[in-house]
Amino acid sequence: MTKPQRSWVIDFSILASIWGASFLFIAVAGRALPPVGVTFFRMVFGALALYVLIKLAKQKVPKTWDAWLKTFVAGLVMSAVPFTLFAYAELHIASGLAGMVNAATPVMTVLAIMIAFRDQKPTRVQIIGLAVGILGTLVLLGVWQGFGENDPLALGALILATMFYGFGSPYIRKFVSPLGLPNQVAVFMQLTSASIATLPFYLAGPLLTGTPDWASIGSILTLGVVGTGIAYVFYYRIIDAAGSTIASSVTIVQPVVAVILGMLILQEKLNWYEAVGGLVIIFGAMITQGRVKFIR
Repeated sequence: MTKPQRSWVIDFSILASIWGASFLFIAVAGRALPPVGVTFFRMVFGALALYVLIKLAKQKVPKTWDAWLKTFVAGLVMSAVPFTLFAYAELHIASGLAGMVNAATPVMTVLAIMIAFRDQKPTRVQIIGLAVGILGTLVLLGVWQGFGENDPLALGALILATMFYGFGSPYIRKFVSPLGLPNQVAVFMQLTSASIATLPFYLAGPLLTGTPDWASIGSILTLGVVGTGIAYVFYYRIIDAAGSTIASSVTIVQPVVAVILGMLILQEKLNWYEAVGGLVIIFGAMITQGRVKFIR
């Protein structure tokens, strides 16, 4: 009994580290690539990694237009658009701050359900979590002082990206999950179709915005292969060993990793209200996921 317990704990730690470090890799890759370029290569390398895993597992990729259309939409709202918005935002603000805003994704999911997916009714607890998350976002932004030292457009891009993530989760549950595809296959289809759609936008602008170095090349490779591809393997292993509730809690842990790496490696500074707001957002996310037992 002890061995499986230890196994998922190790996988969980690895996954939190990978996804928390993704914000650092986005910032470093953005030194050489435009935002849409970071997105394109991230999705391409992620799709290639998943394709290898699919072949090793001898799984089949469906060829029906219905499956590809539904996963294409999922690829836009869960990958192409939010990836680009995060890459743009991190040109102007700290990667650690981006990681904390990303923690609001479960909160935005509740908001998306209330607006666009009313057949998936939120509970009273989730609505409370939504309110707490919105409060935390306002504190993190420092709205009483005009967004503090941060670029309002960059902050808006972060919030919009989390809204896309929030919309994507119930969309996948309603339209993609019923297809009955293995998770690796569904994500491969999302990344592949979104990569094709993103390519013209990438080619229409500058291919490079700086001189590529080993740090930027390594970052985009790691971001794609590890952060967007292999990370899903650990995610699915955690689901199998400990359940989806434990697996989804990685979104609460990864902002801590993002902040620590940003401060240690990129010498980023964190204002007090950003730290407080980030903690409130995490608390709101915990409420929406039913992890705060005294709120019923």
